[in-house]
Parts: sequence; structure tokens; C-alpha cells
Amino acid sequence: MRTADTEPEPASDHDGQHFVVRLLDAWYVACQSRQLRQRPISRRIFNTPIVLFRGSDGRPAALLDRCAHRNAPLSLGTCQDGALECPYHGWLFGTDGGCQGIPALCGSQPGRGHRVPRFETQEQQGFVWVYARADVEPKTTPFVFPHVDEPAYATVRYQATSPGTLHANLENILDVPHTAYLHRGLFRGVERNKVTATVRRFAKHAEAEFVGEPVPKGLLGRILAPRGGTVVHFDRFVLPSIAQVDYALGENHVIATTALTPTRDDEVVLNSVITFKTVMPRILIQPLLVPIGKRVLAQDRAMLKAQLQRIQDFGKEQFVSTEVDLLGPHIWRLLRQAARNVPEPQETTPDLPAVFENTVELMA
Repeated sequence: MRTADTEPEPASDHDGQHFVVRLLDAWYVACQSRQLRQRPISRRIFNTPIVLFRGSDGRPAALLDRCAHRNAPLSLGTCQDGALECPYHGWLFGTDGGCQGIPALCGSQPGRGHRVPRFETQEQQGFVWVYARADVEPKTTPFVFPHVDEPAYATVRYQATSPGTLHANLENILDVPHTAYLHRGLFRGVERNKVTATVRRFAKHAEAEFVGEPVPKGLLGRILAPRGGTVVHFDRFVLPSIAQVDYALGENHVIATTALTPTRDDEVVLNSVITFKTVMPRILIQPLLVPIGKRVLAQDRAMLKAQLQRIQDFGKEQFVSTEVDLLGPHIWRLLRQAARNVPEPQETTPDLPAVFENTVELMA
């Protein structure tokens, strides 16, 4: 057990209940494209209310959801020729956040300097992404979900809200040992198997590679690989908030990628994209994945809610980790370093070795 490298360090922004990491210089999913139509909608990222609407060119725009005049929620207003009209006094704001009109003023002249903070947006693959720091030009681009729209793959999407911190939800998605208990019968059966896992941490992501893992005995394994075999399994975390579970089972391949958006310190929105190809007809597989996913999500949400309640009861988190808590401590380390803008001692690229690598055996 590597205690020094696996135990989370105390955070300077501890809120008295749990550790909180707020990475503003990053992209997060604000909504699905189909959710943003003719009317503005309100979303939150790190407790900040943001209003989204479409400009005259149809492209999404995002502003702070607070009128510069009297703090009314702009999301309660309407869109007028690609601009956003405040519902209180009719002030009109463009996609750049600048005030374009004040109806009560004679001549309806825009007020100089009256503006609302603006957030960069990008629409791709059916999602609207927002850069969480206002009035800056991002140096990065949003994450790209793999295999979407590829002819060989089918795609299933779902969106849900989950209790708990960003870190708690990321670790939950990528934690293997709990699946044999919390999700028994869906992912795994009663029989346990010894599996070798290699954990690697890079400058901006971490992964766990599992070797010798048989096809899970649960319902999902029977659907995707009825003939059995050996699994090629990777779990990955990518800064700031991407969790990915990647299974290859013979000719079958399933990769579930979830983009997490922290709406509050103890709540996230999950946007999951599951892409898969199988030897079985898609028409038989696709209707089964969503119910299974919803069942797993319901079980996880119930546990995360109970965990959060217990943390609040005691006033703080108290974690003890072992080497089979594979990715959680590394997720925490990467989140904290990113929040402090502290790079890894050795920056890595796809062509360079990992900063950290360790191989362990676990029962899964």
C-alpha cells in the first residue's frame, strides 16, 4: 500500500462538510442541444447560475443569469431577434453580454458599460459545453466522445442528477470493488476472481488496466458476451470531469463515457454516452442497456446520498484508502493539482511514460 501517494491531502477550500474542488478553467456540459430551443434556460456550474440561449445565427450563448440592472434572472425572460430580454424592465443583452437597449430611456439607447459576464460556448455531438470562467478566451477545447456517429457503433445517451461531490461521483463510476456488492447480479455474480490491475497516472489523466478478468457473470455480461471469454478492460479519468469505462469482449466493444458537471458543491449532473458494437443485432441490445443503466444509476445515487448524509452528520469526510482503491486517490490528486495550477513533477505526453505506475491484485 502506497499511503503517501494514495491518501487525499487536506484541501484549503474545505467547506466544513466535505472536500470541494472547483476547476473554473475547463469545459463542462451545460445541456443537451435538444434542450436549448427558442426560450432561454437556466443552468448552474459550481453554484453559479448561467443562462443559455441561441443567438440570431442559431449558435448557443451563455451569460451570467443575473441582469446588470436589478439582478433579475435573465432566464425568466425571452429571446428577441437573437438577444435576451430581461423580464423585469426589458433591458436587452446580446450574445456578447453587452446591453443593446434600455426601453425606459428615451430613444432606447444602450447604456455604456452596462453588461453581463459572458461564458464561451461550444456545441458538438449533441451537447452544449460552457467554459466555467467568464470573460476569458479558452486555450482548450471540449472533450470529444469516442465512436459517436461511427457506422460500426450504436449510441445510447442518458442524463441524470446525482448527489455528492465531483470527486465522490467520479470515484463511484470508476470503482470496481463496489460493483460485486452494490450492483450484484447486474455487473457481477457471487463468484469472485483474482484480477491484476495496473494503475497509471499521467499529467492530465489516470487509468486502470485490468488483466485476466473474465466476462462478468451478471446480466450485462450475459447480454454482451454469452459465449464467455476474457475481457480487455480499462477505466479512465480525464481532467476535469470525464469518467470512462471501456470493455472489449471478443468482437464486442462497449465504452461508456460520462461527462460530469458540478452544479453545486454536493451535486453533479451526469451526461453519459454509451457507444457499442456487438455481434448480436443492435435492435436486441439497445433496449436493454438503458434499463440496466438506470438501475445501476439508481443504486449508485442511493448510496451516494446516504454517504453524503453521513458525512454531513459527522461534519467532515474521513477516508482510509488501500491499494485496491485504484483510481479515487489519483483522481483527487489530479483535481487538487489542477485547482492549484501545479503540474506533475514530470509532465507527460502520450509518447512519454506515466508519472506513476503500480500493479496490484484484487478480487473482482
